Amino acid sequence: MLPGRDMRVLYVYCHPLADSFHAAIRGEALAGLAEAGHAVDLLDLYAEGFDPILTAERRRDYHDPVRNRHNNQAYADRLMAADAIVVQFPTWSFGPPAMLKGWFDRMFGPGIALDLSDPARARPMLHHIRRISGIATYGRPRWQAIAMADPPRKLIKRYLPWFTGAKATTRYHALYHMNIATPAKRAHFLAKVRHEMRRF
Repeated sequence: MLPGRDMRVLYVYCHPLADSFHAAIRGEALAGLAEAGHAVDLLDLYAEGFDPILTAERRRDYHDPVRNRHNNQAYADRLMAADAIVVQFPTWSFGPPAMLKGWFDRMFGPGIALDLSDPARARPMLHHIRRISGIATYGRPRWQAIAMADPPRKLIKRYLPWFTGAKATTRYHALYHMNIATPAKRAHFLAKVRHEMRRF
């Protein structure tokens, strides 16, 4: 670990099964972050029972930054306390799971991640986030993801950095065609994730 490199990392994890390959990925990622000396806040959306639904009441409050922040206070506080974000998820229908999409919908709104005081010009508010990393798996081969413009990759590499004022460095680690991945290929990906998180 380099001196002064340690960060507070919000690790957003989204998978419903405790015995999945994603659980193994998470284990290696967390080990790598610990070896790098980072402090990790693990946000397991399923385990914590996160409510991804933008209800009618929440939608009415959405454009009021104070009320919107209040409606999401606990999770917003965790986002604000972080220096870096890691998002881990499976790709379903060439997008993130609905649970994770709901977290983005609720967290990356007015009063939390963006300033809409001028409706004609949205301004980013997550200037404190220094690094962003995505860890994703796909059931399809990469060429099919490319043919669909690979929305999950763009989510991590383009959409999220905007909220930091384009200041955060981003990395994306993907295992494509996971459904036919050999044990050796899976083991290689696990080792890669641990190595990359150690360098994060």
